[in-house]
Amino acid sequence: MTMYPAYPAPSDEARRLHDEMVSFLQEEVFPAEAAYERYREEAGEHDHTVPPVVEELKAKARERGLWNLFLPSESGLTQLEYAPIAELSGWSPEIAPEAINCAAPDTGNMELLHMVGTPEQQERWLKPLLAGEIRSAFAMTEPDVASSDATNIGTRIERDGDEYVVNGRKWWITGAADPRCRVLIVMGKTDPDAEVHRQQSMVIVPVDTPGVDIQRSLPVFGKQDQHGHCVVELTDVRVPVGNLLFEEGGGFAAAQMRLGPGRIHHVMRALGAGERALAMMVERARTREAFGGPLAQQSSVRERIAESRIELEQARALCHHAAFVIDSEGNKAARHLIAAAKVAVPRAVLNVIDRAIQLHGGAGVTDATPLAMLWGWHRAMRIFDGPDEAHLVTLGRAELKKEPLFDLPRSIHSQFA
Repeated sequence: MTMYPAYPAPSDEARRLHDEMVSFLQEEVFPAEAAYERYREEAGEHDHTVPPVVEELKAKARERGLWNLFLPSESGLTQLEYAPIAELSGWSPEIAPEAINCAAPDTGNMELLHMVGTPEQQERWLKPLLAGEIRSAFAMTEPDVASSDATNIGTRIERDGDEYVVNGRKWWITGAADPRCRVLIVMGKTDPDAEVHRQQSMVIVPVDTPGVDIQRSLPVFGKQDQHGHCVVELTDVRVPVGNLLFEEGGGFAAAQMRLGPGRIHHVMRALGAGERALAMMVERARTREAFGGPLAQQSSVRERIAESRIELEQARALCHHAAFVIDSEGNKAARHLIAAAKVAVPRAVLNVIDRAIQLHGGAGVTDATPLAMLWGWHRAMRIFDGPDEAHLVTLGRAELKKEPLFDLPRSIHSQFA
């Protein structure tokens, strides 16, 4: 049984940044959404250039001190202090996270480079990523294997003198279609005969390396995201041995280092999407009239709103507890809480978004509102960064290994035998 300590109060700086983020969203981000959508519509869905308004927002965010808040060494924030700010960015998930340089997959790549990158790797890649000058992608998932089990990875990384040669096919490589993407972190097998969790390694591959072929971007429920989710073919790609990230055979461990913080940050942002959907539901209920009065007068509508508030508060409590354990005990100690939050929060958020869609009727399933976009992304969230089933297996296994708190009788009737 876990005893829940009182969480530390946020610092004055954390409170200031939270208030600044609220102002930034209201004054800059929400008004910019129309320009973002207009640019993408005019450019065409297969154009992955960044709408100019994003770079404008990035400059304004830096002026406000809203920059790289996800990384404690840069921001001075704990994960628990960052959580409410990340949640605010989730209200406008297509542009707000990038505007403050806290967007996946760059955040996970920056965390990995910060933790295990060499000084040379940090100078060449981490610095421009932290400056928001370039973008990156993480190439692990493959079409021919169940990549939720990273030991399945088939891409080969073979040593040849002072170089590694990479061959393989990846897909769902988020960010690779963005013309600002300059580098891939590629996971593959360096030693297929090693112990199963020591077969994999990661190498840094600049996208302009000969043999790197970034192919079509895959849509999510028919929608092409600006940054893209690409098929990437790697054919005899040669990089210096100095591009090895972490250590040979350390790819699986590095993936776990990267995915832990990445998952909890996705969860934090998802809560913001749920809150936006609930706010839209409340506004719709207040202003839409049907059957002789506003929808808010109907008890079924009030119940949907109430259920949504309950689910979001439950989900937030789990997310914040995971963040607290990360701060106080580290990623490894928090891994099961992170897994639980990764399952529970998207479920709750999808429930809220679905209710909001239903209340908006036909408008809810079109691009007249952001609800369809929010639903599509958070439905996909139940698959990326580990599907629900993988996390549930891990959680179930951990629960079965626990020592029971009490020595209970096998049957409540045994005491009467």
